[in-house]
This record gives sequence, structure tokens and C-alpha cells, in this order.
Amino acid sequence: MADASFCPDCKRSTEVVLDHSAGDMVCLECGLVLEAHSIDETSEWRTFANESSENDPVRVGGPSNPLLTDGGLSTVIAKPNGAQGDFLSSSLGRWQTRGSNPDRSLILAFRTIANMADRLGLVATIKDRANEIYKKVEDLKSIRGRNQDAILAACLYIACRQEDRPRTVKEICSVANGATKKEIGRAKEYIVKQLEVEMGQSMEMGTIHAGDFLRRFCSHLGMSNQAVKAAQEAVQKSEELDIRRSPISIAAAVIYMITQLSEEKKPLRDISLATGVAEGTIRNSYKDLYPYASRIIPASFAKEEDLKNLCSP
Repeated sequence: MADASFCPDCKRSTEVVLDHSAGDMVCLECGLVLEAHSIDETSEWRTFANESSENDPVRVGGPSNPLLTDGGLSTVIAKPNGAQGDFLSSSLGRWQTRGSNPDRSLILAFRTIANMADRLGLVATIKDRANEIYKKVEDLKSIRGRNQDAILAACLYIACRQEDRPRTVKEICSVANGATKKEIGRAKEYIVKQLEVEMGQSMEMGTIHAGDFLRRFCSHLGMSNQAVKAAQEAVQKSEELDIRRSPISIAAAVIYMITQLSEEKKPLRDISLATGVAEGTIRNSYKDLYPYASRIIPASFAKEEDLKNLCSP
């Protein structure tokens, strides 16, 4: 939309237009730039703030983080492009060092948690919960000298459990920076114990079900939709049985049973790799489920004669 302004070349008031890409005010008559690099003070997105004068989020910068002392909005003096190695000895570098962020270790920890969560495809709510757990433990000053990578991985494991999106310790271990399953397990127990003492009550971890892992495991194995649905129904019915096995082992055993009844048979080794359950554990869990095959396998997926031909453990 063109506005009127006085042009010194045209010697009269002419129409001008704003070039948004360059921030220039240009005369439509002669093309003279009347004003260069003007600042755009309008909203960066539509907020419909004209209807209310409160909470207008235009040009507010990055979101604040309530877990950090300054909300995560502190100023950092970056090293300029082409600067030599003596930048830190300059006045700017000294001021940067002198006013170093007291939350530096927290920021690094949150960044590590975010990287692990992104590699596992976890949602932001789980990352936020893991950050909160770590902040609580860090405030207790009781994790000094402990394996930091294991502590961070354990915080993410607990957050997944509390958000009803559990991951196996082996899956968490696959994205941890060198921490072993045993170290993560010990760190998890330590964190739970410390927070329970601090809160004065037991810590809610959420209940794990075999169905929480099943679809992800089936996806890793490339199973068909029909086989996945049958496995889900079988896992759901298996919860009515008194099978004293871990949910992850039951999920792996059900997958093995379903693949044995379908045309897309999967080797036990592939199932073990996809689920993180040892082959021997899958066999033992399969032995426990085998007597109940006719009760848990959907009739639409396998006929009675197919179940009779199902290989015994």
C-alpha cells in the first residue's frame, strides 16, 4: 500500500512504497530511496492483540525457562567472526568470564537430555519432566561425584514412566553417552530414593504394560497391520493371566508367537534385537504363554488347527 511523502528529487509530494525485504522507503515516481533500513515495529505474527491490551507476545524473544535462575534470558557475548585466539583476554572476553552464567551446568544437562529425547523421538512434555527431575536432584547437592551420564539417562527413563510413555532401559542406554544398563539402573534407584526422602512419600512411577512397547517393537520388525492388531489383542488378553514375567518379555513372546502363525515368520534372533530381550528369556516366556495360545490368539487371525500346529517350546 502506497503512502504520500515529499520527494526532494520530484520537488513535490509523491506516493512512496515500503520495500519490506530491504527496509527502504522508495518514491514511486523517480525511484529515490527516501529512507533506508527502517525498523519494522509491527508484530512478527498475528496475535489478535488489538482486542486486548494484555499479554501481547510480539517480539518477546525466546521462551523463558523457570528452572533457570535468570529464566534462560541472560546475555552471552559471542566470539566475533574472524577473531583471534586472544579474544578471551580482551575486555569483552574478561567481562564474559567474570559474568559467567551460574546455570551453565544446568543448561548443559538440559541440552544433553534434549539430545537423548530427540534421538528416541520423545515429545516435549517428557523432556520437560526429565529436566524437572534433574533440577530437583541437582538442588539436593547429592549427585556430585556420580556418573553424570547415568544420572541424566535415569532422569529421562523416570520421565518416560511418569508420562505413560515408557522406554526400556536398553533403549535409554542406546542414546546415553557411554552409560551402561547397570549404571542407569543404579542411578534410577538412587534418584527415586533421594526424591522420596525429600518429598516424604513414595514416588509415582506409573505402571508398565506389555502393550506400551508392542507397537514400537512390531514397527522395528516391519510386521503387517493384521499381525500388529493380533499381537495387541493377544497382549491385552494375556494381562488376565497369571504370567509372572516382565511386560517386555511378554511382549516379545507374543510377537514370536504371532509371527510363527503368520507367513512373515521372524527369526528369534531378530525379535531379540528388536525388543532388547535375550533369546533365552523369550523362549521361557513363550513356554509360559504356550498353554494359553487358544485363549489369547484372536480367532480371526489363526484357526484352531493352526494353533495345534503351532510349534511347541
